[in-house]
Amino acid sequence: MITQMKKYTFLVFHRDYEPSLEQLRELGVVHITQKAAGLIEDDADLQAALRHEDELRRLFKQGAPDQLIAERNEVNERIVAAQEAAKQAAVWGDFDAKRIAELKEAGYTLHFYECASKAFREEWGIKVNEANGKTYFVVISTSRDLETSNIEDHATLLPVPEKSAAAWNQEVEHLKGLLAAANARIEAWQLANIEDIKAQLVEARQQIDWKRVTLSTDKLVEGALCLFEGFCPIDKEAELNAMLAESQVYYEETTPTKEDNTPIELKNNFYTRLFEPITRLYSLPNYAELDPTPFFAPFFMLFFGLCLGDGGYGLVILLAGLAVIFKAPKLKEWGWLGVFMGFTTMVVGILTGMFFGINLEEVAVLAPIKQYFITETNATVHVMGGSYHPMMVFAIMIGVFQILFAMGFKVVKITLRDGFKYAAYDCAWLVALVTLIVWAIFAGSLSTIGLYSIYAILGLCALFIMFYSNPDRKVLLLNIGGGLWGTYNMVSGLLGDILSYIRLFALGLAGGILGNVFNALALQAGGACPSWIGWLPTLLILVFGHSLNFALCLISSVVHPMRLTFVEFYKNAGFEGGGKEYKPFKK
Repeated sequence: MITQMKKYTFLVFHRDYEPSLEQLRELGVVHITQKAAGLIEDDADLQAALRHEDELRRLFKQGAPDQLIAERNEVNERIVAAQEAAKQAAVWGDFDAKRIAELKEAGYTLHFYECASKAFREEWGIKVNEANGKTYFVVISTSRDLETSNIEDHATLLPVPEKSAAAWNQEVEHLKGLLAAANARIEAWQLANIEDIKAQLVEARQQIDWKRVTLSTDKLVEGALCLFEGFCPIDKEAELNAMLAESQVYYEETTPTKEDNTPIELKNNFYTRLFEPITRLYSLPNYAELDPTPFFAPFFMLFFGLCLGDGGYGLVILLAGLAVIFKAPKLKEWGWLGVFMGFTTMVVGILTGMFFGINLEEVAVLAPIKQYFITETNATVHVMGGSYHPMMVFAIMIGVFQILFAMGFKVVKITLRDGFKYAAYDCAWLVALVTLIVWAIFAGSLSTIGLYSIYAILGLCALFIMFYSNPDRKVLLLNIGGGLWGTYNMVSGLLGDILSYIRLFALGLAGGILGNVFNALALQAGGACPSWIGWLPTLLILVFGHSLNFALCLISSVVHPMRLTFVEFYKNAGFEGGGKEYKPFKK
């Protein structure tokens, strides 16, 4: 739900302005209304404060000044280069680079080559090493005019190694010592400065908030009076009024209007609060709306379970959520969300007979209860001469229910905000659709009175739809045109919305099939190997296959419920959004 707010207008004598702001900040319950971003962000002092904050934030994130970070990075790069050089020099065995230089001064030049082992000829030079299908050899010449064209047609000339692998490894150990020293300097700097950086960040943030508030204050009577506005939740109203009475600040308290851009504070119970991040991901509702979070939360949880659709995967998510709750208390709300999502998935998976890709209906030990699984074998639905999977029918049914629920949500929202006459058009569509569904279900058993009652209800709804699409329109033809256009949009849009819910069935089915395929591949691979080693390929395929399938299913199980929420539900609920989050002026 959205916390109710009170709007406050403050009028303060210029000498009392800063002490009054300090009192408001100490109390920390008033969201100060800010002017348009363009009027504030152009201020030079504010921009300087923002740049200072960014620099502090960057310094805090990297944990040391640029110079110390650069020194550590340089040593790391040298270690990588030395390790690569050692790897390249290792093929030449242990040698003395100084001895090679002395031979060169004496007129003997060493040329280092590599070639495919099959192509090597003994007459080319001295074979030094053979590894990975390549031969490494050295050609000694007494002149730069050595004829090497025949050799280089089959071999690659390599640069003369600067050091032996042993010498490079010694260099690596020396550089690791330098790296340890660089890390020690960074740690020492962090111990000496990181808490101060934290404090500076807090102070910079407070200065920025203070600056934005002062820039949003109007100066009246040649600067003698300061006028600014703010909002306070009604549950903190008494506390604020008591403080204002003691400070002798003049204020006016009013109920916010539609034009006030009132900030939004969501206040939900433990369960619903877990889904607030999803609400914020799209947009907060505006103050004139209802909070959609409690109304889509159960649907989102069910949709997640239907898309994932495997009891084993649900168990993994549930256990992971419990681990987060007990091992990472700061993330416990995310852990509880995982518990709820995992439990729902487990229930759906067990009911539909799917557990880690195993079709429970085919497990011999479960034969006595296999008729209770919701599968195509046990519960095929026959509609209009066709046979359909029960979960496909359920997906469509839950989609129809959510759309009708969203339309009812819209009717209630408009009625509470503007009055029923503005919701009559949407209410007529809701009643008409529900009536049509009832007619379709009970068509064969309706009495004459019941049938004529349905005709009467549909006729009344048609009158509202065609002639009362907008109560503010005074011209009948405009309302008729609006009714026809609304009817076209409703019919065309409703079909597409309902069909979107089939993916709930399709994604769950696809995940189950893919899991079953990996199980079959694992058993087949294990059976093709000797009994003493057959478990290994089976285990590898199961771990890799189910990890891949779980990841793919998890992505689709998050993305598609979000789509159904933000498109189908929000559209039919008339969600407007655009709310600004409640951020009180406080320390």
